[in-house]
This record gives sequence, C-alpha cells and structure tokens, in this order.
Amino acid sequence: MFRTHTCGELRAGHVGKNTTLAGWVQTIRKFGSITFVDLRDRYGITQLLFNESLNPELEKNPLGREFVLQVNGTVSERSNKNTQLPTGDIEILVSSFTILNAAATPPFTIQDDTDGGDDLRMRYRYLDLRRPAVRNNLELRDAVNRAARNYLHQEGFLDIETPFLIKSTPEGARDFVVPSRMNPGQFYALPQSPQTFKQLLMVSGYDRYYQIVKCFRDEDLRADRQPEFTQIDCEMSFVEQEDILQMFEGLIKSIFKEVKGIDYTETVQRMSWEEAMWTCGNDKPDIRIGMKLLNLKKPDSVYRDRNASPELICGADFKVFDEAETVIALAVPGAAEYTRKQTDELTEWVKRPQIGMKGLVYIKCQSDGHFKSSVDKFYSEERLQAIAQACGAQPGDLVLIVAGAEERTRKAASELRLELGERMGLRKKDEFKLLWVLDFPLFEYDEEGNRWVARHHPFTAPKPTQITTMIEKEPAISDASKYLDHPYAQIKANAYDMVLNGNEIGGGSIRIYQRALQEKMFAALGMDKEEQQHKFGFLLGAFEYGAPPHGGIAFGFDRLCSILGGSESIRDFIAFPKNNAGRDVMLDAPSSIDDKQLDELQIRLDLKK
Repeated sequence: MFRTHTCGELRAGHVGKNTTLAGWVQTIRKFGSITFVDLRDRYGITQLLFNESLNPELEKNPLGREFVLQVNGTVSERSNKNTQLPTGDIEILVSSFTILNAAATPPFTIQDDTDGGDDLRMRYRYLDLRRPAVRNNLELRDAVNRAARNYLHQEGFLDIETPFLIKSTPEGARDFVVPSRMNPGQFYALPQSPQTFKQLLMVSGYDRYYQIVKCFRDEDLRADRQPEFTQIDCEMSFVEQEDILQMFEGLIKSIFKEVKGIDYTETVQRMSWEEAMWTCGNDKPDIRIGMKLLNLKKPDSVYRDRNASPELICGADFKVFDEAETVIALAVPGAAEYTRKQTDELTEWVKRPQIGMKGLVYIKCQSDGHFKSSVDKFYSEERLQAIAQACGAQPGDLVLIVAGAEERTRKAASELRLELGERMGLRKKDEFKLLWVLDFPLFEYDEEGNRWVARHHPFTAPKPTQITTMIEKEPAISDASKYLDHPYAQIKANAYDMVLNGNEIGGGSIRIYQRALQEKMFAALGMDKEEQQHKFGFLLGAFEYGAPPHGGIAFGFDRLCSILGGSESIRDFIAFPKNNAGRDVMLDAPSSIDDKQLDELQIRLDLKK
C-alpha cells in the first residue's frame, strides 16, 4: 500500500509506531548532516527527519518542492514541538523513501501567502488547488452541500435531476446555445435555471423537489458572477408564502448550525421592497449597519415614527435642496467628533464619478445640545435640530445629506451608508444577519422598449388580492410618461428574497398555476398567442391537467459559500472558475473548433473583423 496514515493523522499517541506516508514535499531544511522535510497532503502536514545515514541516498536522489514522495519510518516525539500544527508533537524518523514523481519548480509558492497573482494561479489552477486556503474553501463548500441535503431529505424533498439541453426562451439574461448536429440549423440552450421543469414536477405530483444544480447565463461577469454557477433549487406544492419562508429559514439556520456552529435563534427580520429601497437605498439591505436613510422630500408610509416633511429643508433659499428632486439624509452614530479633514474627505468620496454627487452637507449634533452645519448660514439652529430629530440623530451623532436626481441620489446614499458601515467596523465577516425582502413590484416598465417586463420572471404570481387587477385591466399604455399611474405599476408580486449581510442569497415566488392567468401575464409582457404557444406551450398545456398551487426558491450556492467563508468573490469557492472575461485560462477556453466539426454542425462562420 502507498500509505498507512495521512499527513494530518498522526499524534503523540502514535509514538513508536511504524508508518508509511505519501504526499508532496512542502519545504526542505538542512541542518548539518540532518534534513527536515515537511510532507503535505489534503489532510495536513507532517515533519520528516532524514538522519545522516540517508545522506548518500539523498545525494543520489535529491528532493525538490512538490516532489511526490513516499516514506517509511517510525513515529517519534519532536524535541521542538510546533503548536501551530495538529501533528506538531511528532515527526517521522525516516528509514527509507521513494520518489514517486519528480516535479518542476512551481511558478508560485504553494502556501497560504502565495506570491502568485490571480492570472498566474488560474493558469496553474491544479497547483493553486494544493494551497491549504483553497482546500479549506472547497471543504466548506462540501460541508454546505451536505448540510443542505441533510435538511431537505429530512423534510421530505426528493432530489430530481432536470435536463441541461433545453429550448431557448430568452427572457432576461442571454442563453448559452448549443448547436444540434442531428437537427441542422437548430439549437439547444443551457438552462438559466430549472424553473419550468420544477413547475412541471409539481404538476406531476412530486410536491417537494430540490436539486443542487448547475445553471448558465451569458452575461457580463464580476466578483459574484460566473457564466456557470450553482443553485440550491427548491419547489413545493400546496403552499403559501409563509410556508416557504418558514421552511427555508430552517434550511439556512440548519446550514449555519452544521457548518459554522452558529445557533441562529433570533427572528429573521422582514422588510417590504419599498421600505428597503428608501430606508437602505437598495433591495438587499445590510442590516448589520443600522443608519437608515430618510428621504426628506418624500416622507411617506415607509418612514414610521419620523416627523419629516419637505418644509424642514425647503424655503431657506438654499437652492441645492430647493431644486433637488430628492434630498436624502442619514444619522451616523458618534460621528459628531469628525474633524473638518474627515468631513472634507467624505465630501470628496461622494463626488467621485462612480458615486456622482456634487457635494455633501453635514449637521453635527454636539453633545452640548448645539448644532453646527456646513449650511448653517441658510438654516437656523432650530431647523437644523428639527432635521436631525427627523433623522433619529442623538447628541454626538453626525447627519449627512446628499441631494440631486432621485435615482442617482438614492444609489449614492446607499453606497455612502455601506462605506460608513465598513469604516465603522459594522460589517464584520463573522457576524451573520438574515432578512426577508417582500412585496416586490410584479412589473417594471421598460421606457426604451415601451413595454412591461417581469421584475422576477414571468411565472411569478401577483399578490392574491391583486389577481383581479391583472385579469380586468389592460396593460397597454398610450403615454409612456404616465406608466406610474397605470394599475399594473401598483401590482405587487407574491415574491420574496432572502438577504444575508447585504447579499441576496436566495429568491423565489409563489407561481402562477392557472392557464388563464399565465396567458394574461405573457400578454402583459407583449407576447401574442402564437409566441406564447411557441415558447411555453408545454407549460400552458400542463396547467390544463390539474396543476396544484405551488411555489419555491433558489439559493445562490456559490455566493452562500463565499459569505460563510468570509470572501468577496465566489471564484474562491469554485474549483475551476472563469475569469472576468468568461475564460478558463488553464484550458484556454472558449476556443475555436476545427472545420470538420463546423461542417458536421452545418455552421459557417462569418466573423466581423
């Protein structure tokens, strides 16, 4: 046998035992006539001691980094124990060794603090995967996978596979398409999700389905996006929204417990989409931060218990506020002590092109009860106090205010809130806060295309109380500028997103399950009967044979792993990821194919130079 133990297994209780180990040479250290080698495998590192009797053999067969080595020897107690290693109390007194395979000098150091850049490590990903930090990430991924499966099996879900070669029905992100040799001129698509298949499984009576499945989207990439990614995809029959929320809170809490040892006992907060957008600036709020935003020009129902009105800021001859479409403020706890240099630096931060503000107004709520502001020549101390109180500011707090066009200002305030949370140490990687965001709009209006589009996907049901509006009202709009007044703009989706630490980790909805309502939804999106039948005739037909009420959710598996592992990028938790251009630099893919393959597929390339 190649080994009797792994390199992470032996302890002080094994002293005196004969053993055989196999692994990779991590380091070589010579001290006079004695040589020490750290031998590494997936399970850990064990120190080897080659005494002077083996020097002739070592001279004849010298070792190098990353050589694959087999050794025989005796477990011995170390004189200089290493408390940083689980095997640090012992070493192996080597009696014989065999070089199973020599290795070229690696292009970078294979350890946690490597000297290899991203591109170099991705080109030699098979070496990068040897690093303990990467191995730990993949072990965490495996643990999340097992924890999810354990929970779902206990709750009666069936793991059912669905096809990867399907029909292209582009309705958002671009499909990856696959030419069919046996059907010339026709193409499969790779699934963006198993959405219609899991709904068909509900029609078929499999009332609790799940799958940890690959999905594919041909879209621009970033740190948390890959062309192929993994979902925990789930669907249930005979459920309402509350059933889904309770079931999948349980899933995430179970993963926390099994993988991180965290007993998440607090109630998961819930927030409407509208409240999230106006009090946090985005639809995936990081609730670790606090510091809710206040739109001083648009106080409405989302601002509970806030005595705010436009009169607080308007009419003081300060044109920046008077002429702005939106004025948004937030109170920063304990920041009234900021110096002029610090407030100036924040002002420059919001003026950066990627934030896009022209400036920043501050109000210092001093501990002596006075208020100092960058605009105090326009506003009396009484008005400054009223603004601060509306923001919920306390003595010692700093109120920051941005103003401008509504969409840009809201986004800028959102980024400012996140930046302050980062600077104040409120976004701790070892603290986890869950949130449900509910009551999304069912539709968005595409002004450029002059049509409605589905905010989630076209299979999402409206809130039960608004189904009548969907059926009775026509979606057409004669004047695109009036879309906000249209009844469709007020329809809420029976949808929900789960947010973890400011990241959407899961989203789903109660589905449409009746043909007439589904046809109405398709029609609202601009599909005529012929297009509906061509793209989704199989689903509409299935709804005629007793489709049950159903709903589900899909979790971004890669993103969940990265958050639990304290990383900003999902690539750190994928064995063989693509770069930001969608390329696998190790395989050099995508790549061209030869003329014979093109001929078999009856494809002719006409590449534009």
